[in-house]
Amino acid sequence: MKPPYTTELVTDEQAFAGLAPAWDRLYRRCATATPFQTHAWLHSWWLSYGRRGRLRLLVVRDGTELVAVAPLTAVRRPVPALVPLGGAISDYGDVLVDDGHAERAVAALTEGLAAAARTALIDFREVRPGGAVEQVYERWGGPRRRVGDSVCLELPAVPMDELVARLPSAKAQRVRAKLRKLTALGVERQAVRPDEVDGALRRLLELHRLQWQGRKVTGEHLRPRFGEHLVRSVGPMVRSGNAVVTEFRLDDDVVAVDLTLLSHRLAGGYLYGAHPRLRERKADVAVMLLDACAEHTRGGGRAALSLLRGNEPYKHHWRPEPVVNQRLLLARRRTAPLLSAVVCDVAARRRGKELLLRREQRKERHDGGGT
Repeated sequence: MKPPYTTELVTDEQAFAGLAPAWDRLYRRCATATPFQTHAWLHSWWLSYGRRGRLRLLVVRDGTELVAVAPLTAVRRPVPALVPLGGAISDYGDVLVDDGHAERAVAALTEGLAAAARTALIDFREVRPGGAVEQVYERWGGPRRRVGDSVCLELPAVPMDELVARLPSAKAQRVRAKLRKLTALGVERQAVRPDEVDGALRRLLELHRLQWQGRKVTGEHLRPRFGEHLVRSVGPMVRSGNAVVTEFRLDDDVVAVDLTLLSHRLAGGYLYGAHPRLRERKADVAVMLLDACAEHTRGGGRAALSLLRGNEPYKHHWRPEPVVNQRLLLARRRTAPLLSAVVCDVAARRRGKELLLRREQRKERHDGGGT
């Protein structure tokens, strides 16, 4: 009979840092993992955003080797809960489970989570369909609920010419013309070497700030703590093959920088910065970036080219498939009222958004002369 797995709740920051080698090996053995579950990303996030005393890493070991990890932090508002590390700047939340130890590892992880939760709700947000934590959800013995979370738009992981071929004929012709325009302008792209990543990311952030100057932008992307996190995390991710930084040059000047994150099953464009000069030269930045991102799906066995979170109209030009992330809520009987409170809050917010949308649609019809 195999000895039982050992489960430990890690709350020490230095111990978190020391888990990197074993964590990276586990990541490679978890097919459903996204780039947002890498140790480099989550440990860097903790250094920028973590609150002292609230780290909750549940690790499951087979001997000395990790077979499962639930990277969590404790929050007190709006209800006491354990939530995934990574926060709002991470598009997917999940646990890591060794594919070769799945059944026993999930059982140990589920039992450990029930013990760690105590008087808190477990709230896994932004779980991509098929995520490893869904196995925990299925085994959970207490109250549980599954609700929809953010929408991610996904394209098949195919070369750019096949993405263009999926479009209606007239639109495909326009995209091909835009690709020819980029070539005619002399826009060149090159993946950045690992030892040059830090400088390239600082240029990305500068260009990102410049391109959004005077317009509405995600404020967090302009804050020093976000920049520190990005520079600190992406270098190791590039070295391990979990990220690619691409620079675009025009007349020997860097006019755009793109960060694409990679995992076993998907590639996703996370953030970019582009100089306004590109648009002045009639270069289509969206086409340029998607062409570069699609290149990273070649030969990697990936199934999806993710446009990540957000339902922006420009993304729909490519005819993507909407994929709804899941929010998995797990409670013990004593914390069932917390679960009910969160579910009611989700329903109220959703209803509020629907009412606001209807109000805006009525206003548009009225302003446009409709009935």
